[in-house]
Amino acid sequence: MARLQNDVFLRALRREPTPYTPIWLMRQAGRYLPEYNATRARAGSFLALCKSPAAATEVTLQPLARYRLDAAILFSDILTVPDAMGLGLRFAEGEGPRFERTTADEASIARLAAPDPNVELAYVMDAVREIRRALAGRVPLIGFAGSPFTLACYMVEGGGSADFRTVKRLLYARPDLAHRLLAVNARAVADYLNAQVAAGAQAVMLFDTWGGTLAHDAYLEFSLAYVRRVLASLAPAPDGTRVPSIVFTKGGGPWLEAIAASGCDAVGLDWTASLAAARRRVGDRVALQGNLDPLVLLAAPDVVHREAERVLADYGSGPGHVFNLGHGIVPQTPPEHVAALVETVRAASPRYHRDPGA
Repeated sequence: MARLQNDVFLRALRREPTPYTPIWLMRQAGRYLPEYNATRARAGSFLALCKSPAAATEVTLQPLARYRLDAAILFSDILTVPDAMGLGLRFAEGEGPRFERTTADEASIARLAAPDPNVELAYVMDAVREIRRALAGRVPLIGFAGSPFTLACYMVEGGGSADFRTVKRLLYARPDLAHRLLAVNARAVADYLNAQVAAGAQAVMLFDTWGGTLAHDAYLEFSLAYVRRVLASLAPAPDGTRVPSIVFTKGGGPWLEAIAASGCDAVGLDWTASLAAARRRVGDRVALQGNLDPLVLLAAPDVVHREAERVLADYGSGPGHVFNLGHGIVPQTPPEHVAALVETVRAASPRYHRDPGA
């Protein structure tokens, strides 16, 4: 593998000094880019795009051709893991992901087993290797997975949900079955991330998208406990170095200290959190990632500039900040507004990294 030319993102995750605040964006490869839409049209479907290493590599690199980003993220989907468990994933136009089979009862949960990521998910590992070769050391590659609880939400509900009533009923009525499901998911996610690291991922992120919908104690028992289990199972890189990890729980502000103590290197924050308050709460235990409201990018570039400056000032001076959105880019985002954001962060952030004693 080529030597890494830009390690600012990895240094920020380790809370080491950096010359500026690194930036990457959740869903930075996606429907807001016309070149992505063209590639997806050629692939024939979203799932076909995910399952083609060549196409996944192409769309992973597309935003890097436009913007001075400090990391690439593997193009894939969190639901590839339950799909590999045999649940039959499909993406229906206008209604999002759906599974042909659910795991909402004792029999279906008893049948679940963690897939072999180098067999059932070999196409993802092929994509990781191909992306690393194509990057040629330009920036690090982030691997990712859904959290055990977030995967369970889709697996039990059969797709998205307004209130997740079926999975919540399972948690409260049959916690034994819920824990069995989550244990299998935790093993599957840990194996999946370790395989990505072995294939070349240089950082990993856990998307706990729906953990924040849980009651306070239920989050600790059914979501964070299994995030901890995954993090404790992560292996080092092939060269023996630690691979940094990021945990993002949408709506996770009430549990910030607990997330910071989970074993991760960085906590992703959504736009409802104050970076300054979060920094006071966690001290120097972890880096922080975030947290511009993605809908700011629908406003004019001068507004994008102002709000990006506000996020930088909220975190303040010193290491340990990775600039990102508080959730993924929405498809309606003008690409030139993303350019304004990236250039603002690159131009405005160095003053927060100057050594006052220099």
